[in-house]
Amino acid sequence: MDAIVIAGGVPEPGEPLYEYTQGISKALLEIAGKPMIQWVLDALTGASTIQDVIVIGLPDNDEFVCPKVASCLPSQGDMIANVRAGILELLRLKPDASHALVASSDIPAITHKMVDWLVDKASHSNEDAYYNVITREVMEKRFPTSKRSYIRLKDVEVCGGDMNVLATRMVSADDAVWGKLVAARKNALKQAALMGFDTLILVMLHAITLEAAAKKLTKRLNITGQAILCPYAEVGMDVDKPHQLEMMRADLSQQQSA
Repeated sequence: MDAIVIAGGVPEPGEPLYEYTQGISKALLEIAGKPMIQWVLDALTGASTIQDVIVIGLPDNDEFVCPKVASCLPSQGDMIANVRAGILELLRLKPDASHALVASSDIPAITHKMVDWLVDKASHSNEDAYYNVITREVMEKRFPTSKRSYIRLKDVEVCGGDMNVLATRMVSADDAVWGKLVAARKNALKQAALMGFDTLILVMLHAITLEAAAKKLTKRLNITGQAILCPYAEVGMDVDKPHQLEMMRADLSQQQSA
């Protein structure tokens, strides 16, 4: 499988990380001696299941090293356009590519083991989307001060991951589907509302399971997909706020010195 790394975020004045970035890409923030994106690229480089990598959001690779990078494209303006551009570039390079691993550049704690695990999980069927979710128990055991937001379902309480697998045929999905998915990515109630008002009520009452929620969501979006319970908190530990940046700097520095 090939991978697409989304690195297009540049914090603006007033946003939480602007005091650290001052107009540069969030992907280039220094963490334990490396640009944040380098940690993600190192994981993809070490993964035996990943062939080529496409980076979206950083048009040149002077800031990072990755022997698997086949193409670097500038940001297309938003998450939807960046993911689509990545898939289109992959299809240009490999017209027969069926799926791609899509990872955010702000999950620096991932490892090649986690990448290989997800690709293996997605290799046993042919869904449009494989979406990682992490339980609150797993996340808070590994990162007790992460302050992630969760959605509570009947059987489990979860947050979303930032490394998933998409079918390349998803590039032809209409803008409404992509817009809904991206708008809901960080908001638990918006995610529930995508499934319908009745399902939103069930979620608010904690009366629906993860499996049932996934079925309703994919049906409403007219796609196929699976929600995968991911055992790795690192997949959901994105750097959005200053305390998360400092937390990851300390965590990865400690790992380097161990």
